[in-house]
Amino acid sequence: MEERLMSKKKPAYPVSKELDEYLEYYNRKIEIPIFYDDLLRFSGSVAVYDKNDEDTLWIRVFYSEFERKEIDESLKKVYSILLSDGNESIHQYLNVDSVDFCTFGNSKPFRIKVRNILNDNFTNFYIKKTDASRIYGLELEHMLSPYNLSFLVYKDTLIEEHIAGIPGDEFIKNNLPSCSEREKALLAKEFVKFNERCMIRLLGDMRSYNYVVVATHDFDHVNYKIRAIDFDQQCFEGKLKVYRPQFFKENYKMVELVRDKLLKDSIDQYKLEERSMVAKRILSSGNRIKKLRAICKKDHISTDENIDMLKEEIAELTSDLNFNKCKTMGEVLDLALDFVRRNYEDVSMRQIIENRIKV
Repeated sequence: MEERLMSKKKPAYPVSKELDEYLEYYNRKIEIPIFYDDLLRFSGSVAVYDKNDEDTLWIRVFYSEFERKEIDESLKKVYSILLSDGNESIHQYLNVDSVDFCTFGNSKPFRIKVRNILNDNFTNFYIKKTDASRIYGLELEHMLSPYNLSFLVYKDTLIEEHIAGIPGDEFIKNNLPSCSEREKALLAKEFVKFNERCMIRLLGDMRSYNYVVVATHDFDHVNYKIRAIDFDQQCFEGKLKVYRPQFFKENYKMVELVRDKLLKDSIDQYKLEERSMVAKRILSSGNRIKKLRAICKKDHISTDENIDMLKEEIAELTSDLNFNKCKTMGEVLDLALDFVRRNYEDVSMRQIIENRIKV
């Protein structure tokens, strides 16, 4: 199925001058002491296996002795800039336990594990190549989802915080079968909302290994939320189905859960709730999201073929012919967000219950 949904490998797009200025204005652009290419100078590696002795597609890399000390110190500085105030006094309590390199996917990230030697608590973060698509995806996730994100950009290097949770593919395989019926119904609801949120902000390729399930214990039950962890396919593909997680075969079990646990009226209600929440977040983001949308409208982050295909599909879905006038992916995104804001910012629960707002 994914062969038909996804086109050829997505290229990395450079950060425009306007986007670079935006990142600096909102303190996302900060000088860092190490670059992605510096980490590529490893001298050896070993495969990383999980607890079941299955290959994780990550390799643990090693550096020569004369480089390791400098790299460790630089990674500690990155940690303190990303997660603290940049003060180097905490370095004496930190140890870089591992540097892992992923050979799978577009971004080919490095995963850094930093441990506090006083209590053995550890934190992961990622170092990737800068890509304008990913930056737009991270910023939109920060503003339009229920979650905030920390990331830094400097020249050709992107630093991302780790998003904790159970990888979707592992959860579906190992955890879902043992969930109670109530928990399965809750997961079905969250998948509907996640599916709708991805489509609204044009975040694609949310196969099960590109999101995590976050479990939170609350009194006598467990709540579940679904969070995206890969923002590489923001506003690139031309097929609208790519932006709807329900159409990937890896998510079949979740789609089956929705079908078994939710009535159509409930599904429609949850879709409307999510659209209304996104509309409210657009309004609350104020000038920040307005600036980002204005920059994205002028940016080149997709192909003409994909733009033409997507704008036609969305125009057909929404019956809004203004989509046919779009020249860039940013213009498609801008119109999509504006459509949601206009139509759903004033949706009330009473309107949803009385079915006065149509899906």
